[in-house]
Amino acid sequence: MSYQKRTDVSRETFSAPEDRSAGTPCAHESSAVDAATMEAELAAFKDPKLARGLIDSIQKLAPAGGATLMEVCGTHTVAIARNGIRNLMPEGIRLASGPGCPVCVTSNRDIDTVIALARTDNVTIATFGDMTRVPGSTSSLLKEQAAGRSVQIVYSPLDALARAQQNPDREIVFVGVGFETTTPLVAMAIKRAAAAGLENFTVFGAHKNMPGALEAIINDPKLKLDALILPGHVSTIIGAEPYRFLAEKYGIPGVITGFEPVDVLQGIAMIMRQLHEGRAEIEIAYARGVMPQGNPVAMAAIDEVFETCTALWRGLGEIPGSGYRIREKFAQFDAVRRFQPNIEPTQDPKGCRCGDVLRGIMAPNECPLFRRVCTPENPVGPCMVSSEGSCAAYYRYY
Repeated sequence: MSYQKRTDVSRETFSAPEDRSAGTPCAHESSAVDAATMEAELAAFKDPKLARGLIDSIQKLAPAGGATLMEVCGTHTVAIARNGIRNLMPEGIRLASGPGCPVCVTSNRDIDTVIALARTDNVTIATFGDMTRVPGSTSSLLKEQAAGRSVQIVYSPLDALARAQQNPDREIVFVGVGFETTTPLVAMAIKRAAAAGLENFTVFGAHKNMPGALEAIINDPKLKLDALILPGHVSTIIGAEPYRFLAEKYGIPGVITGFEPVDVLQGIAMIMRQLHEGRAEIEIAYARGVMPQGNPVAMAAIDEVFETCTALWRGLGEIPGSGYRIREKFAQFDAVRRFQPNIEPTQDPKGCRCGDVLRGIMAPNECPLFRRVCTPENPVGPCMVSSEGSCAAYYRYY
């Protein structure tokens, strides 16, 4: 299978920028030229004229019988909502949001485990901000913080590592949530902790990989997908190869897409062309960010520290091979192994339909709790908490 990087829809628009570095008199001028070139290139991906041309192509190529496309990236979820792209689709073309938000797909059991760790003596939880507001069975990290537990927001696992070095008398537990995009940096933090002989740094690992979830979605009897808008950020790490099975095994086209309005529309137009021509391939529309082979160095870092395992996804259940756990070699940095927290019986929030939203079988505004009981100020489930959640995007933009 070939990985096409451009189509006739916008071949000239997305050609690589000319290399202007040769002959520049000094470094700062070269940097200024490069910055200006980059700014001009990025501006093209917001050009209304180009967007209109792509919308026309989508209209012409759309199957008469309609089609359901699913995006599986939280940033795409927000981009589609913010730019009104769903409303620009031809009749019968449905854009469904899938399990692309890492906070949203984190199971209640995992949330309850983190809360149990927060209640452990001498433990400080270091976490990304969204995770503090996700409700577990009976509490949240924000509530635990209000009750006097030590919960700190960090922006990187390396921040958590630094806090462990600065506070040798505290146990720092980093909450590792995310897909292949963030997992390499967590692997780096663990390797640095091992090299430094750090004994007060651990990770609660709830990392997941995207291909396993996609196969589960495709096999869901309640959902019929015709194509996938594939994630840009994840694909910078894993490349295009792990998606090959979508086309070869299931006949599902997929296009790796960027995040600007023209990016998303180009990806949809490429999918429409595949459907129109009866093809099923994995194509790359986001050529400025994704190589077919991905980032081998980042993947090697993941493989050194983590191994694949069965993971529990909100809405999808247990999926074999879809998670990452810390290898035995680095077991001393596994927070659950070290502290063995006492986890309360898990209960899903009453009436919450996040699982159905994440599977793409329900739009957020079809949930009875949406805007009535469940709001960003009073979230019932994680899809309303995360900035990349489908419910939060619908609440803000629809």
